[in-house]
Amino acid sequence: MPKKTSSSRRVLVTGGAGFIGSHTVDQLLAENVDVLVVDNLATGRIENLDAACTSPSFRFEQIDVTHSGTLSRILEAFQPHAIIHLAALVSVQESIENPALNFKRNVLATQTIIDAAQRGMVENIVFASSAAIYGDNPELPLQESAKKQPLSPYGGAKLASEALLLAAANTYKLKVTANRYFNVYGPRQDPKSPYSGVMSIFLDRFAQGVAPIVFGDGQQTRDFINVQDVARMNVLATKSNQSGFNAVNVCTGKSTSLLDILDELRLHFPDAPETVFKEARTGDIIHSLGCPNSARELLDFTASISLREGLAQYLQSTTRSSALLR
Repeated sequence: MPKKTSSSRRVLVTGGAGFIGSHTVDQLLAENVDVLVVDNLATGRIENLDAACTSPSFRFEQIDVTHSGTLSRILEAFQPHAIIHLAALVSVQESIENPALNFKRNVLATQTIIDAAQRGMVENIVFASSAAIYGDNPELPLQESAKKQPLSPYGGAKLASEALLLAAANTYKLKVTANRYFNVYGPRQDPKSPYSGVMSIFLDRFAQGVAPIVFGDGQQTRDFINVQDVARMNVLATKSNQSGFNAVNVCTGKSTSLLDILDELRLHFPDAPETVFKEARTGDIIHSLGCPNSARELLDFTASISLREGLAQYLQSTTRSSALLR
């Protein structure tokens, strides 16, 4: 394999047509990085990349990342400096109903990325992990060293992938950053998708004049982080000088209840119907809150978009696109 000679940075993004992936692509292109996206479009949407497609620094390949031979050929031709691995099965419910598919897309895919990176001499991998690996852990705020007790095959697969990446970092001297995302929200999050977060579902119902539904009393809390902050963290990790394997929470360190979210949205939709409360669902985590210190210390990352600002931007983007009003 010839050594990389071009001065331009190159990053391969798997799952780049998805919610987080497309925002990450936009930020990479804004930094004059050459970007290659590989996505099978199982859940990603090509229209998420409309802006990226206008850039001469952008390329797209519709493939499944588990197709190791095709991925290796693409990677060898592109010779990226880093890989951001976001492609995954992200539905907890589907991981329960179809564990074999969960294994393929969330564990086998990670091993395929490791193999391709090792063969292609790519030294930096950024992995989309999840706070789901912590399960329902009462020791808040959650630090990276907290006990791992995933409650679903999805969370288990993310933890297994971290183990594979840790071993690869030790064996092949790779630099690996496992970004443990908390509750990500923002534009391009499809409220009609089974993978969608509560924020986009609430916003969709308000926009349609339909009563929002809360399972439980609404006092359950989450650490909501804007997708633009998450994308910025992904980009920072591609430039990391940290050696070996590092896992970091991608969060704000601020706790917000579902009732707080509803109150904030009612400022924009004062005539919306009253909230409907239903019985709490079995297995739902009551409280989740991350400790952001490691991300700040290792990568100088601090979430910069407040919930109020992020919600206002989210509303503006959905109004412009009318995607939620059809």
